[in-house]
Amino acid sequence: MTTSRKIASAGVLALLAAAIAGCSTSGGGSSGGGARPAPSGVEGAWLDAKGTGLSTFTSGAFQTVATDTGQKLSDGTYVMTGANSVQINGTSLIRQSPISFNCLLISANQLNCTSSTSQQFTLTRRSA
Repeated sequence: MTTSRKIASAGVLALLAAAIAGCSTSGGGSSGGGARPAPSGVEGAWLDAKGTGLSTFTSGAFQTVATDTGQKLSDGTYVMTGANSVQINGTSLIRQSPISFNCLLISANQLNCTSSTSQQFTLTRRSA
């Protein structure tokens, strides 16, 4: 049962990370060096509370991988539904089932999410 809980937690974390990435509406691009601007929206990398899942949000797509093995846990898309809210939809690759989350960007570094099954989790922006 411990393994199934880990897999379920990883799936939730992956979705949360996807939700965070979906909050960004700014385009990417390289600045040619120098100081990096402050992060905007959910674009970038996010860690779950236990540090076991790393979710990356880029241009409307998200992916979550296990931090210890690099195994891909989930992927999908995200869309901003308000100034600080994001909807994430995708697939848990472990369970081969759809996932869905609604998240709120509480601060530049914290994303609070709730899954379609009412599981709640928090993602924290990973420093560059």
